[in-house]
Amino acid sequence: MLSIIQAAGWPIWPLILCSVVALALILERLYHLRAPLIAPPTLLDEVIGVSRNSLPAPDVVTKLAENSLLGGVLAAGLQAVAADARITEPALRQAMENAGRTAVHTTERYLNTLGTIAAAAPLLGLFGTVVGMIEIFGSQAPTGASNPQMLAHGISVALYNTAFGLIIAIPSLMFYRYFRGRVDAFQLTMELAAERLVPHLMRFVVRAA
Repeated sequence: MLSIIQAAGWPIWPLILCSVVALALILERLYHLRAPLIAPPTLLDEVIGVSRNSLPAPDVVTKLAENSLLGGVLAAGLQAVAADARITEPALRQAMENAGRTAVHTTERYLNTLGTIAAAAPLLGLFGTVVGMIEIFGSQAPTGASNPQMLAHGISVALYNTAFGLIIAIPSLMFYRYFRGRVDAFQLTMELAAERLVPHLMRFVVRAA
């Protein structure tokens, strides 16, 4: 690996930095974009079961908010009803929608950075290719003679940087699309859960009125 880095020249160092950052972001998102942390499958049914006859206690709502991002959205609805017994349905939906926006923003963390690396890595590889071509042409003497060592170094810089840029860009783009799909799926899950919980909570508003 060290010999490859030496053969690729200085333009490969930005690509190495991009590869380290991309790998860190991929591992971080793989850990945090898990269903138990975002939207546990049985959480909505548990909330409806607990609040079937009355609103849960504040400490239960607090634990729900800390359970997951979906739990935070559902807890926002419970807190809104508990704070205002005469709350209207649009206001309740707005409270849960605001919590949902915050949750979606959390799931999208670092995705723009990963997408930027996927787009920039081929350009950085192309930059290394241009640098290698410049060294190739620089090895040509005015008399027409060429320096074989300089020529070989220029070719190495051009090819290694191009290949390394693609090696970084392809997995980064694949994981970016994968994470985007998971974020969209979690967003849909939270929206459907909120739509299901709103009519359930409005029963308590009617009783309080």
